[in-house]
Amino acid sequence: MALQTLPAARHGKLLLIGALGLGLAACASNERPKADIAAAQVTTIGVNSYLWRAALETLSFMPLTQADSAGGVIVTDWYSNPENPGERVKVSVAILDLDLRADALRVAANREVLQNGVWVAAPVQAATVQRLEDIILTKARDLRRSAIG
Repeated sequence: MALQTLPAARHGKLLLIGALGLGLAACASNERPKADIAAAQVTTIGVNSYLWRAALETLSFMPLTQADSAGGVIVTDWYSNPENPGERVKVSVAILDLDLRADALRVAANREVLQNGVWVAAPVQAATVQRLEDIILTKARDLRRSAIG
């Protein structure tokens, strides 16, 4: 019977069995896989694990509304500093790559101020977003160094 006439579920099972067979055949080799000392590519989350952990740690004081480790997206809820309740901030972080690189990280922030009982959008200084990116990158590099050494 040709593969085209197989039901989709059975076709998928055959592909899975074939892939498992190839994987087991590779296990028969006496060669051991070489470990990456930095473990930059070893992750079960879909993005660089150091950047992911550093971003979560950096934003840990804010309530999270979304944390998608497969897609590398973190979105916080609005956060008001108790010392300045008339202002609130919301942050989103996107991790774009498996490598620990500065261009693999994007941070965006929204800010609102309370005016006459209504929250009104206010500008966020570019330096604030840059500072958040720097903190996350520095923390990620520190996590990597501690994992290596």
